[in-house]
Amino acid sequence: TDEEWKKALTPEQYAVLRQHDTERAGTSPLNVEKRDGTFVCAGCSAPLFAADTKYESGSGWPSFFAPLDETAVDTTVDKAYGMTRTEVHCARCGGHLGHVFPDGPRPTGQRYCMNGVAMKFEPKKP
Repeated sequence: TDEEWKKALTPEQYAVLRQHDTERAGTSPLNVEKRDGTFVCAGCSAPLFAADTKYESGSGWPSFFAPLDETAVDTTVDKAYGMTRTEVHCARCGGHLGHVFPDGPRPTGQRYCMNGVAMKFEPKKP
């Protein structure tokens, strides 16, 4: 329920994951995360992105050229703020993660521009 999400998440995580908010650009510690591992949903811990798909997009948000696999995330059309964008959300819990744009690097040409607060990083175990 909504009350359960409010108890389980920080106010910032709740605002982004459940209310489709956006964190301020350049504020996420995940922007500088460079270790090997997996980025997971902060709401349900579902694996979302492998560290080797992360790149510096210059956008101010953690960016990836592909999700972990085609079942990790879902997309919907977002027409908020007078724009048409493709929203990305966690396939398991439906939490809002960010948006995907067709201006990324090879091999996909995609830029999954994610809110860092919507994810956690799990380093690869030695």
